[in-house]
Amino acid sequence: MSPTQVVVIVVVVLVLVALAALAVRASRRRALKQRFGPEYDRVVAEQDSRSAAVRELRDRERRHAELTLTPLAPESRARYAAAWEELQVRFVDSPAETVGDADELVSRLIAERGYPTGDFSEQMAHLSVEHARTLTHYRDAHEIRLRNERGEASTEELRQALVHYRSLFADLLGEEPVGQQRPAAHHPDQSDDVTTR
Repeated sequence: MSPTQVVVIVVVVLVLVALAALAVRASRRRALKQRFGPEYDRVVAEQDSRSAAVRELRDRERRHAELTLTPLAPESRARYAAAWEELQVRFVDSPAETVGDADELVSRLIAERGYPTGDFSEQMAHLSVEHARTLTHYRDAHEIRLRNERGEASTEELRQALVHYRSLFADLLGEEPVGQQRPAAHHPDQSDDVTTR
């Protein structure tokens, strides 16, 4: 072979290797985007680069793999479902207190499943690996709860917080464990019945 043919072959091989590497990276990104859903886009927007976001999400997967997650026993599932139903009923009479109780119930469920419950952002990172599609709801509920603690949340926002908590709650239980009943905003001219939506 002539030196020119060797150079052409080397260049073609390098181009093919580069294309294969790009295809693998694109495939990995698609897999991450599919797994993390909207959380993928949020992390990409927060990071300096797409590569940094991919590293962050891969790191989350690695840390998640180190957890010992446990499924709930049927008795625990029933107990949590009953507790949630009770929260929905109590919302009419005490919406502000009920949102705090919903946060505590969701936190207990998170802990019982085996997720860490310390720092909120770390908790979100761990949950994002298997529950990414409901994390926006959890973030919104958490923000409303914080506004509620400052006395800044309306009754409608508190109702929305309970609906948001319910999304993660149902996802963590692994099925639709609670009735379709949603908390109603309490107005003085309404009866105390909880309405469905």
